[in-house]
Amino acid sequence: MQFSSSLCRGRLIRRYKRFLADVIHQGQTLTLHCPNTGRMTGCAEPSFTVYFSTSANPKRKYAHTWELSENQRGEFICVNTARANQLAAEALTEGLIPELAGYGRVQAEVRYGDEGSRIDFLLSGGGRPDCYVEVKSLTLLEQDGRGYFPDTVSLRAQKHVRELIQCVRDGRRAVMLFCVLHTGIDRVGPARHLDPAYGRLIDEALLAGVECLAWGADISPEGMRLARALPFTP
Repeated sequence: MQFSSSLCRGRLIRRYKRFLADVIHQGQTLTLHCPNTGRMTGCAEPSFTVYFSTSANPKRKYAHTWELSENQRGEFICVNTARANQLAAEALTEGLIPELAGYGRVQAEVRYGDEGSRIDFLLSGGGRPDCYVEVKSLTLLEQDGRGYFPDTVSLRAQKHVRELIQCVRDGRRAVMLFCVLHTGIDRVGPARHLDPAYGRLIDEALLAGVECLAWGADISPEGMRLARALPFTP
């Protein structure tokens, strides 16, 4: 995916109220919309370089949206969590992920499960069982290139794993697709130290037959693309 307009560059002052961030751009302070509800550990340190898009919609209170961070090592991080599903949609449509290629139809946001969920993508056709794909945006890097999900206790993420386990028990295929949107991460796993219940659910899911795939993205101010499979080590 290419960004629809050229991203502008600034220097982060602070993130606050979850959805706002102040940056210095061309000597002036701008307030950006922050499209990320998570803790953003390691993604939002003061003085980081940030890249933001600008909307022409006059009804928006904040015209600018924070898209990327660049840390002091020159690693790019996509902080706009909505981009993960956009990248996944592109990859599924173009058959970029071999394990998920060959389906005739890709549907987004389909209701399913006993807990009132919506699956990110439902793949069907090709003479194969339906495949339920849950997409997660992963940006937490702690040490030695290893990334983790989630970055805090997440009841919502736990629910999604339970729903996928039930999919497999019902005879359908279920896949957890981790979109790794931090160029410093080269392998991933569940954040047991932050959300032990999620880690236990991942173990149960793998035993049940849920597949966990991780794909790293090429990221730049021009655009992004899922580019490589990364090891998932539970």
